[in-house]
Amino acid sequence: MSRVALVTGGTRGIGAEISKELKAAGRTVVANYASNDAAAAAFAEETGIMVMKFDVSDFAACEAAVKKITEEVGVIEVLVNNAGITRDGTLAKMTRTMWDEVMDTNLGSCYNLCKLTFDGMKNAKFGRIVNIGSINGQAGQYGQVNYAAAKSGIHGFTKALAQEGARFHITVNAIAPGYVDTEMVRAVPPDVLQKIIARIPIGRLGHADDIARGVVFLTADDAEFITGSTLSINGGQHMY
Repeated sequence: MSRVALVTGGTRGIGAEISKELKAAGRTVVANYASNDAAAAAFAEETGIMVMKFDVSDFAACEAAVKKITEEVGVIEVLVNNAGITRDGTLAKMTRTMWDEVMDTNLGSCYNLCKLTFDGMKNAKFGRIVNIGSINGQAGQYGQVNYAAAKSGIHGFTKALAQEGARFHITVNAIAPGYVDTEMVRAVPPDVLQKIIARIPIGRLGHADDIARGVVFLTADDAEFITGSTLSINGGQHMY
């Protein structure tokens, strides 16, 4: 029987590629999304992947979604916490709302969904959790104290939860992408983007499938000896 995988932020950008690659690897995928109904519907029609709209920062909404998936599809044994937002600004200009929104969505969602799926994985004696961090959680980034803090928190969260999950055959790992050719990165002014690329030894931006292949690797059935690790996929930009 195919293992059920939940991918948050799974209908666009990196998340969409993760969803598609997991499906190709034989998983039954449910792709979460937050707001863009048209994009989600188009993704579902194109891929045949089930989509589900809920707010990953809202514990009650996550609880209802996990219950629905478990009842209608099966126990979630593969979880990819990919959902994330930015609310950039220097600390002097950053409001508490900007801070809270990023922390609740990017880091709080990891707590919400790991908390709600962990018992099911324990009972199944199998679990694969991958949390998507960031190069900016490792190296920092000007104007992103909220984002960098949340992504850095993901790396610590991953290492701690890996210690709890190991005896139940649940692995918990993180991936720290560098700059990937997504809609968000393409919105960067061209002169700034060229400076970013110039700092990447490989000489290009990452592609979404670069990250997705890492997720497939870490969530494989035979990957149980890899846990508590952060896989940096950044073209050599930051060697951590």
